[in-house]
Amino acid sequence: MNQSLKYNEGFICFPRTSSNYHYTQVPDSVIQPNTNDITQLSQAQNYLYLISTDNFSSKQGMINAIAATNYDIVLIDLFFNEEEWTSSEIGQLKNKANGGQRKVISYISIGSAEKFRYYWKKGWGLHHPLWLKRKYEGYDDEFWVKFWKKDWQDIIYGNDDSYMKKILNAGFDGAYLDNVEAYYFLYYKD
Repeated sequence: MNQSLKYNEGFICFPRTSSNYHYTQVPDSVIQPNTNDITQLSQAQNYLYLISTDNFSSKQGMINAIAATNYDIVLIDLFFNEEEWTSSEIGQLKNKANGGQRKVISYISIGSAEKFRYYWKKGWGLHHPLWLKRKYEGYDDEFWVKFWKKDWQDIIYGNDDSYMKKILNAGFDGAYLDNVEAYYFLYYKD
């Protein structure tokens, strides 16, 4: 795709290879690098989508790798392995290597429940609780959820132990809501 066309249309493409759905490591180069301070998403010229921590042996190693880049937006998971990021650690990611400020966004799946998350309870499985509606095809540890059910919503937002509260406490600038198309997979796909 023509680089100027995508910027003229107001969106940023996600550069990837056919075998890399999300980045598992920090790429060597940044598309459209700049020294601008990013105070709103619309100012971003590029972003890093890095929700896997598999290639990093420590939080500090991942922080150092990201801090050495000039990405305008950094999108990471709330957790490094099973440990939440702290506001101090997220603060270390908010400056680009060239001195500009960037936004750091947290990944959250709102349409599916994942067995490896802090909220998962022993004994849960398909239809137990009832809002665990359907297996997420291609992901062994994930289920589509009835996102409108209060028990699921309580996990996602509205209390001090909710996923969104943890994102806010960690100092992220926002949240990337994944699996918002859950309704389709619950009722229309077969």
